Amino acid sequence: MSLSDEARERLADIVTLQPTKNKELQDRWGMESGSEVHQYLESELSDYYYRDDDSLIRATAEGVDLVDVEPSVPPEEEGGIPDRIRVPELHVQVLDVLAGPEERSESVVSVLGKLREEFGIDPDVEAVRDALGSLRRKNVVEVEYRTVPTFRLAAERSSFDVETIES
Repeated sequence: MSLSDEARERLADIVTLQPTKNKELQDRWGMESGSEVHQYLESELSDYYYRDDDSLIRATAEGVDLVDVEPSVPPEEEGGIPDRIRVPELHVQVLDVLAGPEERSESVVSVLGKLREEFGIDPDVEAVRDALGSLRRKNVVEVEYRTVPTFRLAAERSSFDVETIES
């Protein structure tokens, strides 16, 4: 199966963002719905992606080999705290302000307030929630359920490196 330039770029997005969800790809690719993402994956990239046990989208080994990007979480790191992750700038900023592993976990709104104060940015609440979810899937953030879900780092900031990817 020969891939178009667009399909190759989108496969690179999957490799870079994995493990990911339809919503992340929908936002990245400017699509209208998760259904449109699913349809694209099935029609253009069916041989190069799969859904793991948690229904998260990942590239196959062959898919990773086809593109010249590094996975956001190296395959050997899956399940534990990774040595390195590759994430968009908002994710990096969230990691910078998020409560540490020994601190009290905090809500999405609390993280949003810290982002406004620390970086002078005003991202959408959903963007912050999505960033926290993505970081959780990469095993560097953990969730604690109280009245609302709250978040904190799963490990000390110094235990993993963070590389910013282009949005």
